[in-house]
Amino acid sequence: MIKKKSVCLGVCPIGKFVFSNEDAIIQKNKILKKLNEWKIKYISLDGILTDGLVKDQSQVDLVVSYFKKEKIDALFIPHCNFGTEGAAGMIAKELHLPTLLWGPRDEAPLADGTRLRDSLCGMFATSKVLYKLRVPFTYIENCRVDDIQFKKGIDLFIGAASVVKAMGSMKIGQIGVRIDFFWSTIINESELLDKFGIQILPIDMVEFINKIKNRSKKDRAKYKKELLEIKKWLTIEGLSSDEPLFNSLAYRDELIQLAVEKGLDAISIQSFSSIQNELGGATSMAESLANDSGIPIIDESDIHGAISSILIEAASGTNELSFFPDITMRHPVNDNAVLLWHATAPLSLRDKNSKIKLAPPWILKGLPASSLHFKLKDGPLTICRFDGDNGRYVLGIGEGHTVSGPYTQEFYTWMEVNDWRKWEKILMEGPFIHHSSAIYDHCADILQEACKYIPEIIPIRFDK
Repeated sequence: MIKKKSVCLGVCPIGKFVFSNEDAIIQKNKILKKLNEWKIKYISLDGILTDGLVKDQSQVDLVVSYFKKEKIDALFIPHCNFGTEGAAGMIAKELHLPTLLWGPRDEAPLADGTRLRDSLCGMFATSKVLYKLRVPFTYIENCRVDDIQFKKGIDLFIGAASVVKAMGSMKIGQIGVRIDFFWSTIINESELLDKFGIQILPIDMVEFINKIKNRSKKDRAKYKKELLEIKKWLTIEGLSSDEPLFNSLAYRDELIQLAVEKGLDAISIQSFSSIQNELGGATSMAESLANDSGIPIIDESDIHGAISSILIEAASGTNELSFFPDITMRHPVNDNAVLLWHATAPLSLRDKNSKIKLAPPWILKGLPASSLHFKLKDGPLTICRFDGDNGRYVLGIGEGHTVSGPYTQEFYTWMEVNDWRKWEKILMEGPFIHHSSAIYDHCADILQEACKYIPEIIPIRFDK
């Protein structure tokens, strides 16, 4: 499994001399204990500042320098007794990272009428400074460290920071050129690099196919053994020999090796018809198996689709992999359901009661047996589509869940949403196409929150 990128949180506790320093330390330690309990990777200021708390603007440069050296991905500024708003604002401004503002709910005043802290009051001051300095931030409502709102807020912020990190370091392999009649997948590669830092690595199709064929011969003994196991669960139709299956396993291994060696976050492929004809078929099997290694494999030369899949996997709090379907047709009787169909999907996402078949694609007549046929499993779904034209980029986001529907060929599931008529209108009016990225999770709020920190992307909710 290719390892996903994790987020490192810089914890910058804020205090102030006018309230109890002892209580501020207690609150700071409670927060760090929770982060440890939730296994969140973080860097604190313990050992860097007295009591690990920012209390004065003179500490700004030291804190910024330290967090930059530690390469944090996001900033958390809990207000532990009040707030030193100038320091908090300047630290956030200098780091230019996703920023989280929160403070523990204040207890009742002591018997003599004094108070240990005014965290809420201090955050009002800091929020004003962040706004003044044009620092976008996420806010968790003033609550106690054991309240569910705190855990939900942390999860939302960490997910959003993960999406921002993925967007800022994205590298996509492109095998072959765009399919000539797919005008809907024309992209502006220079603009993606300029606006988002997204690198596209072109891979020559002829060289790639030659590598597959050479590997297929070199590793034939290993593939023969593996194919014996595959035939126990795979029904094969339309192949007169095992040669395409050996090529498919070599294709899978070339995809994985390419991703590892080049540091790719996803791979887009000119998925027909050269590669099927040259390898003899079974290409969908290779792509699904490579998908299961943790690298999104995107068909039909869709670079924006690859971006969508990287973002949705970064947003999800599950260990699920994404799949890449077409939004294809309305359910014949359920007015709020649509068919998610074909393109690419990991085999690990199949319904456990669904048999897997390798057979010719039914809509591309004349191609060899290259498509996998199976039903996807049931569960909650989030749909995501990064797209844009003419310098304007959007992230279309919505949630739904699987629902029963008629059988169809190739991989599929039916998704029910809150109001399909609204979804259809938004999707049709653009700048979207029928391709989407999907994951078994509800993480639309995370994707929307992440757009706060990527000003070149406008979030569009299909479901709200």
